[in-house]
Amino acid sequence: MIFAAILAGGIGSRMGGTDTPKQFLTLGDKPVIIHTIEKFVINSKFDKILVLSPQSFVNHTKNLINEYFGENNSIIVLKGGDTRNDTLINSIEYIKENFEIDDDSVIVTHDSVRPFVTHRIIEDNINAAKEFGACDTVVPATDTIVESVDSKIISDIPIRDNFYQGQTPQSFKINKLSELINSLSDEETNILTDACKIFVLKGEDVHLVKGEITNIKITYPYDLKLANTILKETNHD
Repeated sequence: MIFAAILAGGIGSRMGGTDTPKQFLTLGDKPVIIHTIEKFVINSKFDKILVLSPQSFVNHTKNLINEYFGENNSIIVLKGGDTRNDTLINSIEYIKENFEIDDDSVIVTHDSVRPFVTHRIIEDNINAAKEFGACDTVVPATDTIVESVDSKIISDIPIRDNFYQGQTPQSFKINKLSELINSLSDEETNILTDACKIFVLKGEDVHLVKGEITNIKITYPYDLKLANTILKETNHD
């Protein structure tokens, strides 16, 4: 089985000036999260699409999905967790409790605020997860990377050719991901920023999937302006 998990559990504190989580802000003529879900709904390979929302927005999310997709049994809205990893764990637990999965079953996890993910990226994630067990969507770093341990003085300037900027989707064989999550110590859990790091911490390979520079994450007000520009150009094409 193949599942998508749209991670929409955050409240978007960096967007500023709004009490509405960024995934529910309007992009073009509909909410950001709807643009994102659409990219997965049109892919027939997904058995179920899980949308993990902040608890206080679960009913709102369900209403939006009903408005834009009608009665769609393939989309399931769940409560997200306090952290990104808690949200991911909620999706895995739901899958394991409700479906008969095997060691080849795959989960494609994606930020709800990356509405421009392409069909090619999603397909490449599914194929890489099936073949390698774990993959991360990335683009080569274009700016020089500067490291500073104390946030005051440069500690290192590594070779840029070896660095990539992480995007999503991040995709995994579900049973393997669940096994590794359960093996984490409290210290390891506290330093996690994304699911791929779980594999890296445990010495497991993570395959690279080529992303796109337009696969932006809407985090700040400027990002929403940029997203509207990209949307206009896409619709014009």
